[in-house]
Amino acid sequence: MISSLLSVSVNDVLTVINSVFFILGGVAVFMVGMNMMGSNLENAAGRSMRKLMTKATKNRFIGVGTGAAVTAIVNSSSATTVMIVGFVNVGLMTLTQAASVIMGANIGTTISAFVMALSTAGGAFSVAAVFALVAFVGFVITLVAKKDRTKRIGYIFVGIGLIFVGLDVMSGAVNALTEGNVGVAVEKMFIALGNSDKPLTWEIIVLFLLGVVLTASMQSSGAITAIVISLAGGKLITLQMAMCIILGTNVGTCVTSIISSVGANVNARRTAMVHLLFNLLGCFIFIWPVAFAGKYIARFLNSIINSTQWQIAIFHMVFNLLTTIVLLPFINQLVKLACLIVKDKKGKAPAEEYERLDKRLLKTPAIAVGQVRKELLHMGGYAFENYNRALEMLLSGDLSHKPDFEATEKNINDYNSFISSFLVKLSLEELAETDEKKLSSFYHVASDIERIGDYAENIVEYAERMLVEKAQFSDHAKAEISEMDKHVKALYKLVEKTFEEIDLKYLPAVEAEEQATDEACKLMQDAHLRRMTEGRCTAEAGAVYLQLAINLERIGDHMNNIAQSIRGYAHK
Repeated sequence: MISSLLSVSVNDVLTVINSVFFILGGVAVFMVGMNMMGSNLENAAGRSMRKLMTKATKNRFIGVGTGAAVTAIVNSSSATTVMIVGFVNVGLMTLTQAASVIMGANIGTTISAFVMALSTAGGAFSVAAVFALVAFVGFVITLVAKKDRTKRIGYIFVGIGLIFVGLDVMSGAVNALTEGNVGVAVEKMFIALGNSDKPLTWEIIVLFLLGVVLTASMQSSGAITAIVISLAGGKLITLQMAMCIILGTNVGTCVTSIISSVGANVNARRTAMVHLLFNLLGCFIFIWPVAFAGKYIARFLNSIINSTQWQIAIFHMVFNLLTTIVLLPFINQLVKLACLIVKDKKGKAPAEEYERLDKRLLKTPAIAVGQVRKELLHMGGYAFENYNRALEMLLSGDLSHKPDFEATEKNINDYNSFISSFLVKLSLEELAETDEKKLSSFYHVASDIERIGDYAENIVEYAERMLVEKAQFSDHAKAEISEMDKHVKALYKLVEKTFEEIDLKYLPAVEAEEQATDEACKLMQDAHLRRMTEGRCTAEAGAVYLQLAINLERIGDHMNNIAQSIRGYAHK
């Protein structure tokens, strides 16, 4: 093998170097196209992806279908599994649900192999040339389009075109390696690696590990599959060799999800382990038929279609389909095995490692925006909980719940800082126009919720002052405070519904209830002046009473702001 390589001339060496450079350049163009198409499809289909993910919770078969569909949209099983790790980490999906979606993702990724096989279609008609034109048309669309949605369509066209251009560059570079002295030398080298009809023995380990290492290093099974298809198209490797490498890429792609699970909660790490176990078991099942009956599999596929590239695509799909069919009934056992391997951390409560706004969600901005809404609802719940706690301490004079109040107030402040930081990171991602409007409003919503928490703090300070000064409210004053509190509580329920459901139909009721809090505040002020005039109110209690009325009215204003924030993007 070495002597054959040494026999080539200087020009032949330059040919090899040029070909390698073009292969690497083709990979770069291919991956840019994949990322451009996937990210823009993902943003364009953000709402549909959210619906798909909610359906995944129904049963394992729908989960498989969901994983296949989402992977077909983003054109990357690695992206899907990283997404799923993030969903499990934030509690959007259970470990069992995630396992079925991961199985589906492996099926969805086989679409890319068919795309690559299509790009190698021979004859006078060049598929790559047509898609090069598609890329140019997409580029023109991005230049002239004014609407964000139209620009995304243009970028999708550019991405699709670049995928085929990259594949064509790789194919051309590989063809250059099959000609003249270089072709003879390269062919001898691959024959030494197992390019024969004999059963593969030690070569299977080399080729399998090659697929694992290359995919893990590039973090893209699609790119390695593209190179394999190009090599097979140039007759440099046999179908049997290609099958071994493809099996390796399935294991190598797990590295991305394992890396993404670092620092996540225990269930997210188990999700990455399920992905690894699924692919390892699938490879273990299929490696033996490929090793010892590969030539028979190749003959069978050759009887169906004469193109090695299409044969690889078919094998890739059948392998993942059969692996899913075989392992899907054992999904619970797979999850249990992952739980045995990745154990719970002792002495650490699940809540302490449960981070619902996970940075992995940034890879799916449309879903991240939906999750921010949920977290703002959580934050609002904490603020209203503290409001109720503060008012109870004021009216009862019992400050024993103050430690709980302070802990919740710290939680609110931490939430505000974390959400604001996450929103900044999310704003740097590619967002649909509607999601940009939501993001802009969320900054103000977080601020409004934090201000409600601050007013609750004021109420606790009033309770402490009343205790020190031994002041008390009269029964009439307590009744008036309770009346206004009813309006504040009713307003909170309406605002929560409005913000959660993004529905404008609740706004008239919100506005009416907010107006009622304004009127209740005025009634409290009038009653206070009357009691002061009649001498039925102490100065200490009166001052607190008046400030309390203003604080409650302002809490109502901030709640109304939260409800009104949906006007910029609500569809109903």
